[in-house]
Amino acid sequence: MLESNTPIQFVKGIGPRLAEVLSTKGIHTVHDLLHYLPFRYEDRLNPRGIAELRPGEMATVIAEVRTSILLRTRRMPIFEMTAGQGRASLKCIWFNATYLRDKFKPGQMLALYGKVEENRGQLQLVQPQFEILGEADQAGSNPPAEQRASSLEVGRIVPIYESAGQGRVTSRWFRRVIHWALQNVPPETPDPIPVAVRARMKLPGPHEALWNVHWPEPGESLQDLQSSRTPAHLRLIFEELFFLELGLELQRRQQKAQTGIAFALNDGVRAAIRKILPFHPTAAQKRVLKEIASDMEKPFPMRRLLQGDVGSGKTIVALEAAIIAIENGYQVALMAPTEILAQQHYFSSRQVLEAAGYRVVLLTGSMEEERKRQVRRHIAQGNAQLIIGTHALIEKKVEFAKLGLVVVDEQHRFGVLQRFRLMTKTGGATEANPSSYSFANAGNPSAAAVPPSEPDVLVMTATPIPRTLALTLYGDLDVSVIDELPPGRTPIVTRRVSDDRCQEVWEFVRKQVAAGHQAYVVYPVIEENEENEIKAAIKMYHEMTKRIFPDLRIGLLHGRLDPELKEQVMRMFQKGGLDVLVATTVIEVGVDVPNATVMVIEHAERFGLSQLHQLRGRIGRGAARSHCILVTGGKVSEDGQQRLDAMVRTTDGFKIAELDLELRGPGEFFGTRQAGMPSFQVANLIRDRQLIEVARREATAVLDGPNSEISKDEIDRAVRHLRARWRKTYGLAEVG
Repeated sequence: MLESNTPIQFVKGIGPRLAEVLSTKGIHTVHDLLHYLPFRYEDRLNPRGIAELRPGEMATVIAEVRTSILLRTRRMPIFEMTAGQGRASLKCIWFNATYLRDKFKPGQMLALYGKVEENRGQLQLVQPQFEILGEADQAGSNPPAEQRASSLEVGRIVPIYESAGQGRVTSRWFRRVIHWALQNVPPETPDPIPVAVRARMKLPGPHEALWNVHWPEPGESLQDLQSSRTPAHLRLIFEELFFLELGLELQRRQQKAQTGIAFALNDGVRAAIRKILPFHPTAAQKRVLKEIASDMEKPFPMRRLLQGDVGSGKTIVALEAAIIAIENGYQVALMAPTEILAQQHYFSSRQVLEAAGYRVVLLTGSMEEERKRQVRRHIAQGNAQLIIGTHALIEKKVEFAKLGLVVVDEQHRFGVLQRFRLMTKTGGATEANPSSYSFANAGNPSAAAVPPSEPDVLVMTATPIPRTLALTLYGDLDVSVIDELPPGRTPIVTRRVSDDRCQEVWEFVRKQVAAGHQAYVVYPVIEENEENEIKAAIKMYHEMTKRIFPDLRIGLLHGRLDPELKEQVMRMFQKGGLDVLVATTVIEVGVDVPNATVMVIEHAERFGLSQLHQLRGRIGRGAARSHCILVTGGKVSEDGQQRLDAMVRTTDGFKIAELDLELRGPGEFFGTRQAGMPSFQVANLIRDRQLIEVARREATAVLDGPNSEISKDEIDRAVRHLRARWRKTYGLAEVG
């Protein structure tokens, strides 16, 4: 019998070469093969008589082989076979199929399925699926009678699989191999989902579910099959989500058991927070700060996600949290995904904090080595209180004296392990950094035996994520949402124009500049690409300075500029030294210029919806009315139309995110691997969002046991199953 963890190359008829092809589809073991589900189904029930066939329809036919011939033509070989029922005959044609030359013999009974066509008055099937009835099924044993059918190709609902290896491993191949594998895995293994949970959810057993997903019973609803809503599908989907949520809940409970820092929140700390506030906070900001401060007071590490739309004031809340840690004698690290965003945080936090006597430093990869050494020394000696940087913060050379809070901005751009690596730089000995304990405990040998307290972690994102998905993507984090914009913000007016009206757009920009405002003009690429004729930022910068706005002050900002030049351009624009900033998407996050009231996005149809929304968020930060103009060129796809319509219709980031998820799917929306998001074999975060909540609730109930419903043995079995599959299935860090 096959084991589910048997490497796929050892399955009969596969071997190393085909195993390599299957690996491109994520199939490495028998378990992966059996969870490679059909992406659709075809109803090949009810064979038809040849005389009943009509051109244009899909039909199943049982007929006898009469004659066959291989025709050589100039273009390609064509194999023709004539099948018959009594006096009625039907021609079948396959192109480039020389392998069929010796396949058929007169008198054989065939099951055929394909599209009926008419040629010179005769009906024919082109490239039909076929099976020779009575031929050995290539299986080592028979499935139960209720799961057995004489044909895998016709007379039943047939599963259709995505082919692999550029079509070498076909849907037909998958049908035969999966059918054989299902017959040869042990039919009865202990179900890892507790009995009470299965009963509540009305779930079939795992083996039965796999059979019925791959080989549905004749009475199964084709609509339910296509939408993955049969009991068998729901069992496999729920199982995947249940064990994900079980693992995440275990992680949360383990974190609560870790030694954390119980920050004091006294009158002195509250006064220090009030001192740095540049404006009166919104009710949402107050609520969120209260949630964060409450977490920071507790003796276990905070793990919190702070969500807020662009311009909602997340950064000032993060700085308030930083003050709590700093006033308690700890350091704070803020990690940003790009140098521009890190620099923006550095400038803005210095304005807020340095006047109050706090020391802020910046550490990025492009800094001169001598400057980096100086900054690292200040960090290690505890002279720097707020350390802002990029990935440079997680380099081995960086050691903190006493790290108490980690703030990660735009978390979807960092992997889970990168966040973890920064968390382990506590100033205490850790597996990742065993020597770093010396700075925190110099001159105090008795402290060396004390395990370090883990720092609190605050993750920020301006990409609004529906709560259900946030609980899955950031399952180890509690969620706070700033759902209110600061007062005085005027709603942004968004409109769409075609590029043949560019002259009107430039006239509008000129009027806004004449009124004392500034404008962004954003392009999707830096240099001209001849293939798609996208206007490039560099080319248009020259065009604007020479022809369109020769009398205005124009700046250029893109990712390939020298970091010092980037900083110089950005500061000039912020201080009002430039009227128009021509840029690529490097300004998507972080650049804050209240006087900028116009955002022109060229080739807007080429941007993702969330990206368009992020870009629009760069304006509307002052009291003046702001305008976002989406300029489109050429033909716009249906998806593009939906994105642009949504931008014109709403400025609500959560509505935008919902639609973007539906249009692009979760993998592309989050940048799956970069986000550390689990990759699912069966479940879909959009389609199955209601099941995520149910799975979360059931997983929590299981870990709250044992009780009258769920025994200790069942909990142990579920956790063992989870540990065996956690890293491989979900691509996440190990659970304890």
